[in-house]
Amino acid sequence: MSLTISGKTAIVTGAARGIGLAIARHFVDRGARVMFADSDEAKLAEEIGAEAAEEGNIRSFGGDLSQKLTVANLLSATVDAFERIDIVVNAQRGFLTSDPLNPDDPALDAMLRQNLMGALRLSQMAAKRMIAQAEKEGREEGQIGSIINISTLAARLVQPELLSYSIAGAALDQATRTLAVVLAPERIRVNGIAIASIMSASLQERLGENPDWHDVIAGGTPLGKIAPPSELANAAQFLASEGSGFVTGQILTIDGGRGLIDPVAAPAY
Repeated sequence: MSLTISGKTAIVTGAARGIGLAIARHFVDRGARVMFADSDEAKLAEEIGAEAAEEGNIRSFGGDLSQKLTVANLLSATVDAFERIDIVVNAQRGFLTSDPLNPDDPALDAMLRQNLMGALRLSQMAAKRMIAQAEKEGREEGQIGSIINISTLAARLVQPELLSYSIAGAALDQATRTLAVVLAPERIRVNGIAIASIMSASLQERLGENPDWHDVIAGGTPLGKIAPPSELANAAQFLASEGSGFVTGQILTIDGGRGLIDPVAAPAY
């Protein structure tokens, strides 16, 4: 099976920085047409504004991706630019700690809105578009779409201060598995990538506040380092391509082995 994504159209959220940016650029380098989407419009313009203004394989869309109307507008903008949607990578994520015994802590609502609902809505709405495309084109065989959700190892760990973040991650994993079953008859595959010990934008920010955590995290990772976000790009390409044509409903863990030994006291990033 081919791992090529050349000629495919992808939406990558969280594409203004970190993991989303690395995946989006990797896809462009492999010949895909990519809509770089992010809630941080200013950062998105800073990163790819000039490139998106040119004719080619890059476009950008900024807006609050936790809002249903914004997601609908993102889909419309992608179709207007590239005429179709084949791949969705939900890499837009936020990070907040929380007080597990405070019923008034707003972190849970925020994490569910940012890390679950935006990805779920985009997946649902993009899937309908993919199905309509296939029907219009008369495509009766083969994959018609791939959806990839970026999740977290924290969804499987118990760290009290990460209650809200962990719940949102676990909910996204369950949404991934459920959509995989629902969309399998439509020939759309849905998978996830759970990460840890990856230099995401949120981890980079946290390390700036707590530089000692770098050695703690690397020391709790069997491969002995915090990996760059580019480590996820090849895995995302595999899940997006027909090379993973019989893979769906899976949560691939990319963590340098950290989930095998992670001590509860170590920061779960």
